[in-house]
Amino acid sequence: MSTSSTASVSTHILDTSVGRPAAGVAVHLSARSGRGARHGQGGDWRALGGSATDADGRCKDLPALPEGTTHVRLDFAVEAYFERSEKKQADAQQDAPANRDSGATEVFFPEVAITFAVVPGEHYHVPLLLNPFGYSVYRGS
Repeated sequence: MSTSSTASVSTHILDTSVGRPAAGVAVHLSARSGRGARHGQGGDWRALGGSATDADGRCKDLPALPEGTTHVRLDFAVEAYFERSEKKQADAQQDAPANRDSGATEVFFPEVAITFAVVPGEHYHVPLLLNPFGYSVYRGS
């Protein structure tokens, strides 16, 4: 829960290609602070730790943001998730190619990095809508 001097962050991932939560995706949280960070100057990223999505696609235990945070970055390691998903699909449909439309055998987006600005006292829920060839994010509630 946020206080008047800190912001808080939560996220979840929905795999829109199957209409289900994306479980087991590693998520890392980084923050930077300072006046220069708001203008793209200075403010080195500080890794705060991470978590993995649960069966509902949610990270319920992301680290707290330090006081003075002005920008947050969520890094989603989606490659392993898609590799597991492709294997499950291939096992279920042995004669169907994993990426039928493109012929690709590798994940197109192996990771997704989302950076956003925060203000003290606000909560930011940032869902990731994911599929093998695209993604979308928004500020949720």
